[in-house]
Amino acid sequence: MSPFQCLARGRGLRDLSGDGGVRKEELRPGSGQAVPPAASVAVKYTGYLEHWDEPFCTNCYSKSPGLMKLGKDITLGGLEIGLLTMKKGEVARFVFTPDYAYGRQGCPPLIPPNATVMFEVEVLDFLDSDESDAFFELTAEQQDTFPLQKVLKVADTEREFGNYLYRKRHFEGAKDRYKRAFSILGRSPSSEAEQCQMDASKLLVLLNLSLTYLKLERPAQALAYGEKALKIDQRNAKALFRCGQACLCMTEYEKARDFLVRAQHIQPFNHDINNELKKLA
Repeated sequence: MSPFQCLARGRGLRDLSGDGGVRKEELRPGSGQAVPPAASVAVKYTGYLEHWDEPFCTNCYSKSPGLMKLGKDITLGGLEIGLLTMKKGEVARFVFTPDYAYGRQGCPPLIPPNATVMFEVEVLDFLDSDESDAFFELTAEQQDTFPLQKVLKVADTEREFGNYLYRKRHFEGAKDRYKRAFSILGRSPSSEAEQCQMDASKLLVLLNLSLTYLKLERPAQALAYGEKALKIDQRNAKALFRCGQACLCMTEYEKARDFLVRAQHIQPFNHDINNELKKLA
């Protein structure tokens, strides 16, 4: 039975567009909030034409689909409407009439004119990047007028992007996101409380940068960012560990031992720290 035949037998399709142009069948519920407008979304999708058993497009063979920004990277109007109704982990099936898909002309030679198409979609993850994207479109002078809490939120969003890319082993992209977050954390604080908030945000980003540069096999930069983290918190075991790892990579064994011993004093039962020290025995 073709996917279109399965859909024809289905019941309870929701009309999302009000004119029957975008209809949805939920196959597996998701959790949390729905995808917000202007979010960046990671999805798996497969598109079918009515009389074809095989899909005309799919990214399901990709191990880690990239993030696509709504309103920019997704060109099918019906798919954008559908994604805004979905939650993380949800799987749904959509039918798009030509006006919400490839139009009257189609997309020759693959998509015929006036084609109704069906998409099966799974939302893997999404990040609400609207406020962050808008912030980085401003001039430096305009950015300086933003309240600190909004700046910290933007930095945290950029760090989340970096974390997502890091988990997907896209280390160059992760590094760029972390550096973008760090770039907006240099404003002068107006109070000691603001300084503490900024230092806490900076510390997380610096630790991320140090680790990412180790993954990129650039230990000198990993050491530099680790040492910046230590200026904020000289007893931070992660920062000491990263610095020790970087020095090991650069065959600076005495410096490596010093960093790792200091880390061990703070976390004496940490297996990773102890294992690195064994390399120096």
